[in-house]
Amino acid sequence: MKEKIIEYGKKCAERAFILLRWLTAAGLTGLILGVIGGWFSMAITAATAYRGSHPWMLYLLPAAGLVIAALYRLDPYHTGTNLVLKGIQSGAYVPLRMAPLIVLSTILTHAFGGSAGREGAALQLGGSLGGTFGKWMKMDEYDRKIMIMCGMSAAFSALFGTPLTATVFAMEVISVGIMQYAALVPCAVAALTAKAAASFVGAGGERFTVTDIPALNAQSVILTLLLAVLCAAVSILFCTVLHHTEHWYQKRIPNEWLRIVSGAVLVILMTKLLGTTDYLGAGMDVVERAVAGETAAAAFLIKMVFTAVTLGCGFKGGEIVPTLFVGATFGCLFGQVTGFSPSLAAACGMAAVFCGVTNCPVSSLFLSFELFGFQCAPFFLLSVAVSYQESGYFGLYHSQKILYSKTKLQYINRQTKE
Repeated sequence: MKEKIIEYGKKCAERAFILLRWLTAAGLTGLILGVIGGWFSMAITAATAYRGSHPWMLYLLPAAGLVIAALYRLDPYHTGTNLVLKGIQSGAYVPLRMAPLIVLSTILTHAFGGSAGREGAALQLGGSLGGTFGKWMKMDEYDRKIMIMCGMSAAFSALFGTPLTATVFAMEVISVGIMQYAALVPCAVAALTAKAAASFVGAGGERFTVTDIPALNAQSVILTLLLAVLCAAVSILFCTVLHHTEHWYQKRIPNEWLRIVSGAVLVILMTKLLGTTDYLGAGMDVVERAVAGETAAAAFLIKMVFTAVTLGCGFKGGEIVPTLFVGATFGCLFGQVTGFSPSLAAACGMAAVFCGVTNCPVSSLFLSFELFGFQCAPFFLLSVAVSYQESGYFGLYHSQKILYSKTKLQYINRQTKE
């Protein structure tokens, strides 16, 4: 009996030591990335505002593209979000140089009018710094993978102000069908600390208000299910357009300098042709209008084209904020056409398309709660669940693995479609 008590005490002490170590490591990671992520978020906001008051900056987009191409000549690893995912899956090296490269390039893309998000920078910034911290702390291979996930959670939380989503997204996006629960405590601590640190330096998260919430009845449920199915189709279209545009650019214009300049010129021409700057940058102002019930009929399609050209030709940024733009504007359009609340439809569209392109239903549900509140939870749940099933095996990240079937309890272990 005495030996059992001693053995139990040793196990408790071991678990307490592991908890203390992760509280310390994840807390420091969250603090550092929260400050950096907060400054980065404010830099993106300032760059976007400056471009808005100086429209001539759009004409310098080709020059910004050349600077970005020159910067990435310093990177022999061909870094990107897919490399971060590989770093967690197989222990691939995630270089520290990824952090300054993606930060500078994303700011340049937004400052001069490229259509992109910022979460790609968050995931790459967080992944590179988290992995480096793990290396400096002499952690083993498995704990370094958790540190990469910590960094992803921290940077995502700092930029969006959504710690619940950030915690789960890092655990869910790697391998669809399972959750990396060993990273739960570290990712949660890092995400919460990062949000607090970002708020301390003056960065704020995104929040929206849904108006005109209908009763949960047969009609509203049927319309929500229909919207979710259509959003799944939109997510497949978005992933396909993004990947095929990138492949087309690489095949048809192999010279990276000509490729990025040609894409920049095309963005300028499309902007002048449309006579609006709504599709430049992240477009969060358009998302706000969509949630308020206002959108142009073709907005979701036009944003797809702008984003595909921008990222396909070599500019840097992320796909998730454009995904929110596409989902919100398509949902709002659906509401206007069907008579379903355009505001609620925009919110459901955001969650459903986000789920369709990332294959992360739990993260998508948490994102909808943190962005819109819990009063529309049944509608969000239906939208996310149906979109997840109907979006098939397409995805933004070709390094993402689908471990289990979406329709059967069957192990399939395949990559996402491009």
